[in-house]
Amino acid sequence: MRQFDSDELIIATHNAGKLREIAALLAPFGVTVRSAGELGLPEPDETEDSFAGNARIKAHAAAKASGLPALSDDSGLTVDALGGAPGVYTANWAETPEGRDFHMAMAKVWEECEKIAAPEPRNAQFHAVLCLAWPDGHDEVFDGQVSGRLVWPIRGVEGFGFDPMFLPDGEAETFGEMDPARKHAMSHRADAFAKLVAGCFARG
Repeated sequence: MRQFDSDELIIATHNAGKLREIAALLAPFGVTVRSAGELGLPEPDETEDSFAGNARIKAHAAAKASGLPALSDDSGLTVDALGGAPGVYTANWAETPEGRDFHMAMAKVWEECEKIAAPEPRNAQFHAVLCLAWPDGHDEVFDGQVSGRLVWPIRGVEGFGFDPMFLPDGEAETFGEMDPARKHAMSHRADAFAKLVAGCFARG
C-alpha cells in the first residue's frame, strides 16, 4: 500500500461541511489542505453506481487537474426498508432548482418509509468511502460505516445533510444533536479515515 509522503493534499469536494470534517481529521498530520472548490476545479459527473466508483472519479479528477495527491469522499445514507435507498443518490434527493434542501430530503425519506408502513426501528447506515489518488493514476480506497436508525421529527442543528434524523446504535443523541467532536470520533467518515491512516500515513 502506497504511503502518503506529500505536505499538501487536495480535498476533492465543494461541500463545506464535508471539507470541515475531513480537515479536522487531517489536522494532527500537519498536512496543508485545500479544497477543489478553493482551486476552482470543476465538479466531475458522478456516473458510477457505487460509493467507491464515485469516490474514484472525484479523487482522480482533482489529482490530475492539480498535479497533487487528492482525497475524495463519497458518502450517503442507506435505509434498509427502502432497499438501500437513497444510497449513492443521497445528495440527489436534496436537489432543488435553488440548491440542496436537506430538510426536504429528510422529509422525503421519512415519507417513503411511511408509504410502505416500514416497521420500527427503521434501520439505516451512513457509508463513507475515501479514495486517495495520486497524479500518476494510483489510488487507495477505504470503506467506513456506522449503523443506526431513523427518527422523526428531526432533532438537532449540528452536522449537515441527514444528520438530524440519524440516531447511531447505542446513542441517545442524533448526529444533529451530538457535539461535532463526538460525532467525528464515531462517524462513518472516521471509520474510513482510521483505515486510511493505518494504510497510508506512516507513524513515527
